[in-house]
Amino acid sequence: MKAIVLAGGYATRLWPVTKQRPKMLLPIGDSTVIDRILRDLETDDRITDIFVSTNERFAEDFRDHLSASSYDKVDLTIEETTEEDEKFGVVGALAQLVDREELGDEDLLVVAGDNLISFDIADFLDRFESHGDPTLAAYDVGSLEKAKSYGLIETDGDEVVDFQEKPENPKSTLVSIACYAFPSESIRFDEYLSGGNNPDEPGWFIQWLVENGPVRSFTFDEAWYDIGTPESYLEAVAWELEGENLVAEDASVENTTLGENVHVLSGAEVVNSSLDNSVVFQNATIVDADIRNSIIDKDTHIESLDLAGALIGAHTQLTNGN
Repeated sequence: MKAIVLAGGYATRLWPVTKQRPKMLLPIGDSTVIDRILRDLETDDRITDIFVSTNERFAEDFRDHLSASSYDKVDLTIEETTEEDEKFGVVGALAQLVDREELGDEDLLVVAGDNLISFDIADFLDRFESHGDPTLAAYDVGSLEKAKSYGLIETDGDEVVDFQEKPENPKSTLVSIACYAFPSESIRFDEYLSGGNNPDEPGWFIQWLVENGPVRSFTFDEAWYDIGTPESYLEAVAWELEGENLVAEDASVENTTLGENVHVLSGAEVVNSSLDNSVVFQNATIVDADIRNSIIDKDTHIESLDLAGALIGAHTQLTNGN
């Protein structure tokens, strides 16, 4: 079985923090978003090759990250785009990758690299292998409003009997989370696209598959975060830290009150301040400040400010009065 990890998004809702950094490389505790997935795939003997699919803008970031890692199965593949409006759509990019790497002869796992999932991918693959039908991971988001943003599924047992991509009036809260396993005979991206179908979201392809044969679901109950907004990223960090704080060994935190779920990265300095539910990136400096529910990017200087829900880009200088 081959695996594709989708990492080509531009994460505009997390700008400026992700304008020059792929969100898949954002820290989650001692790891990153994508490394949690890659570790699972690397250790599963059923997976022979892993393709990380990204864009030209972030290609060097991933090259550097992967070269510093110890993965044996991971290759990087580059979609020839540099801006959001140039993208081929997820299904369009998948079709190109499958053709280029000749992946259509084996079963295929496709998972979004910005997914923080609490289940073991091995368990998901066990379910897939038990019946051999296309399989998707499903999660109850618990809110009809949230369900509007995802692919909504209806099941009979574990069979998906209806799939609606981003419905205006969802009937339930069980959604697909962009983790799919396809038997080789269901890797029909070219056929789907040749019919003039939507190339953007993989959910449209799943909806098409449901209309053309059996699709199964793997439902889990623990945790899932679709990391696309500052709020969802901080929620994922809080889930990982479980109320504790993580301060890098070479960071300096002096005369400072740390609340819960605070991550201070390497080289950062925090003095005479208060932090709660926030991430402070490398070499940032915070002095005499109260920071809550915020993301402070690298090489930033913040002094004498009270910030809540802030998203501060790299190399920013903010002091009281500015």
